[in-house]
Amino acid sequence: MDTITLTDANLLCLLQLASPALPVGGYSYSEGLETLVEDGAITHPEHLKHWLEMELRYGTIPMEAAVMIRGYQSVQAEDFQRLSIWNCWLSAARETEELRASSLGMGRSLIRLLIELQPQIKPIADAVGNSCNYAIAFGIAAAHWQINIQAALLGYLYSWANNLITAGVKLVPLGQTSGQKILLELQPLLNHLTVQILNLEDDELSCCTWGLSLASMRHETLYTRLFRS
Repeated sequence: MDTITLTDANLLCLLQLASPALPVGGYSYSEGLETLVEDGAITHPEHLKHWLEMELRYGTIPMEAAVMIRGYQSVQAEDFQRLSIWNCWLSAARETEELRASSLGMGRSLIRLLIELQPQIKPIADAVGNSCNYAIAFGIAAAHWQINIQAALLGYLYSWANNLITAGVKLVPLGQTSGQKILLELQPLLNHLTVQILNLEDDELSCCTWGLSLASMRHETLYTRLFRS
């Protein structure tokens, strides 16, 4: 893996963007995890770790991260038509209403926050439109703040893993230490995926998520729910 070089300012921007405290509502989505816990498929830290590893290897998150990179590159090139196309592509790739709603809801929140923080981003946001996916909004922010592309990708993957581990800690439930242990053990895979995703060609973007899709669809009808997806 190549060495990632960040200035202090870039690092602080990345930490802010990947922080669980970022007010985009990431804490309110479980991406089907709540259904799996309800069904008894995930009852132990090792179960959660295995599920996260499979999602990272074969699920939607690598594809989302690859689109985030394309959004980042489009902003750098000032190719806002391409930015809009990738946003539409990602919307079409979402398989359930809940998953699409979570992506668009977090995207809207992040874009709104970015415009408040950096009004000069508004023309880029306008080019995408109101229905902006979170991955695209993340790419816009990372490019605008000139965060190293590899570091931005690692931050995106880390943020996803951290959100779902936090959900698992609440749902299974797990102790906080168990959650942090899982996050630490995922680091080698996150580093490996960062290099892999950066090398993906456009026609290689795919995922195998039928299990997640079924869990997401069933989540809507759960008797009680802590999370929105």
